[in-house]
Amino acid sequence: MKAAIWHGKKDVRVEETDLPEPKENEVRVKVAYAGICGSDLHEYLEGPVFIPTEFPDPLTGGQAPITMGHEFSGQIDQLGSNVHDFQIGDHVSVNPTITKGVLPDNVDVYDGYSFIGLSTDGGFAGYVNVPVENLYPLPKDFSLKLAAVIEPTAVAVQAIKEAHLTFGQTVVIFGAGPIGAMVTAAAKAAGATKIVVVDLSTIRLQKALKMGATDTINPSEVSDVVTAVRQILPEGADTSFEIAGVQATFDQAIKTTKARGYMVVVSIYAHAIQFNPMALTNSGVNLTSTIAYSRQTFQQTVDLVTSGQINVAPIITSEIKLDDIITDGFDVLTTDQSQAKILINLTQEK
Repeated sequence: MKAAIWHGKKDVRVEETDLPEPKENEVRVKVAYAGICGSDLHEYLEGPVFIPTEFPDPLTGGQAPITMGHEFSGQIDQLGSNVHDFQIGDHVSVNPTITKGVLPDNVDVYDGYSFIGLSTDGGFAGYVNVPVENLYPLPKDFSLKLAAVIEPTAVAVQAIKEAHLTFGQTVVIFGAGPIGAMVTAAAKAAGATKIVVVDLSTIRLQKALKMGATDTINPSEVSDVVTAVRQILPEGADTSFEIAGVQATFDQAIKTTKARGYMVVVSIYAHAIQFNPMALTNSGVNLTSTIAYSRQTFQQTVDLVTSGQINVAPIITSEIKLDDIITDGFDVLTTDQSQAKILINLTQEK
């Protein structure tokens, strides 16, 4: 089968590879659609970030070269000998996190985690072997194309939960890329009455409005972002989400959050930033962060998306072939801000 395999920085190759038989607790999934994540782009442009190169990953045993892809959906094609709760043909979403599974679900991921598609072979291929505990059944009539966006939506749902967001509260979101757009949709579903989104891209801000934003701010069009947010939310936001991953937005997120409110860091920072804790001490803002999601959150996200309570369709901007992952995937995401979630259509791959 063909797979998009990471060999190194700026070195992802679509090439033929073999897939072993699934282990007794695994199933073979025929991948339908796979999304290109921002972390995939980081690995391509700057990696390795998460991909193990010098030693095998302690949880998965994987090591570069690795088939990428951790946002994907598909159909079960083969069952391991000890799998009894699924059947061939079942439609599934895949939670790509591999954990030790020792601590309670709400803190498990922080005891050490790895990802299918980053630490072991993933979904940028016609088929992939997945542990049965990472599978979530889908209604047969639900679109596998939309299901490919469940994983990044789970990141957004977990971010909302970390913020303790309740009905009637207000939100400011820094960054209107794919995760920012999904946090916007999740905040709307959670009952936020004001959702202010800040981004330099007019196209992305328009997308944010479609996802549920009530107000948008383009920093290039205002003299001061903090003042502009405070004009909409005079007391500050109950919660701010920092999803741009740069110094300026980190500082602005603190300054636009009300006292005792929450600032949630959802970004992956490519470079270190400076931070004076007195910015929190003097403002009374609670700083927290999130990187993934609990298993409970993933199931809740499956339910929210398949029921239509969170509409993920607007986030999908392009559909490409696996052979074109570099030119029409990574390169386009690097240069074209009109793109949000690019999906690889693998329904015809063997």
